[in-house]
Amino acid sequence: MNIFATNLKFNDQSGMGLDLVEILKIAPAAVIGLTVHEFSHAYAAYKLGDSTAKDEGRLTLNPLKHIDWLGFFLIVVAGFGWAKPVTFNPNNLKNKHHDEILISIAGPISNFILAVIFFVVARLLYFVDSVSVSTIGLATIQLLVLWGVINFGLFVFNLIPIPPLDGSHLYLTYVKDINPKLMMNMYRWGTFALFAIIIAENKFNFNILHISDLVSGITSFFFKLLNFN
Repeated sequence: MNIFATNLKFNDQSGMGLDLVEILKIAPAAVIGLTVHEFSHAYAAYKLGDSTAKDEGRLTLNPLKHIDWLGFFLIVVAGFGWAKPVTFNPNNLKNKHHDEILISIAGPISNFILAVIFFVVARLLYFVDSVSVSTIGLATIQLLVLWGVINFGLFVFNLIPIPPLDGSHLYLTYVKDINPKLMMNMYRWGTFALFAIIIAENKFNFNILHISDLVSGITSFFFKLLNFN
């Protein structure tokens, strides 16, 4: 599979109707999360034998190489969007299906790891008295937690098995060999279906994908694990 989309759908206070302060809080997390996500796809492909992404300048943590500005804008103001897709040539992979799956899940896994890092750093700051008792310090801790939650949202959403999300490549890599036309149709209509679901959830307050529930569950687990009060 040559094209990947990075999407974020998060149904909480980071949803529609953001004010400037909320935008300034969310934007850095979106930049960091999308950059690390796409870099991880590129790095996984490179380590597995394909240099396509590297040759295209995508094996970098420079956000300008990964951010699609329209997709980024929609993430900040609407709760979903995308980055520039990372491409690779499956013919350069030694274990085609296995390696394609690894490349696909590298992005979401990187967001999970990034979220955990944000949570751990936030928790460690609680041990610094000068930080935990100050208004700025507490605001910093809350911001890191928010960034962690946003990256958990990226992790969960991208693993949904609807094309063109990363989770769909767990089976599309096999469908492509069996029936290439079917795969293309699944891509085409899957993208429409995904956007229709996102719009329906926002407009009619449906909970089809249960992203918020899953993110809340993961967040609660790490709050308990790290003993957040």
